[in-house]
Amino acid sequence: MMNFAVKTLANAGALGVAIWLVQDITLTGDSTANKAWTLILVALVFGLVNVVVKPIVKLISLPLFILTLGLITLVINALMLMLTSWLADKLDLSFHVEGFWTAVLGGLIISVVSWALNVVLPDGD
Repeated sequence: MMNFAVKTLANAGALGVAIWLVQDITLTGDSTANKAWTLILVALVFGLVNVVVKPIVKLISLPLFILTLGLITLVINALMLMLTSWLADKLDLSFHVEGFWTAVLGGLIISVVSWALNVVLPDGD
């Protein structure tokens, strides 16, 4: 349970950095507490997308992974971020990613920041 909470907080932090750095990734709300709550909920959705959908997409795209020497991972991360944005819209969460290239940049930022936070934060092992 502690590992799940740490990974969710790392995802929330990484999403927060991407929102801060990329103009077309937006999180709106009427108060700071509302934005923080929405960010945590979006991080949960993002985590679920990465646990459920991403392995299936990576398996299907294995030949492209080999052909591009792993660069297809940037596209897969962008698609997972766009799927999170779409699901957030369906769940009435005020998170939006505008366009594919914005998602590529956001996915790259989220990957790097999430990796760094997971190295620094304890994981309960």
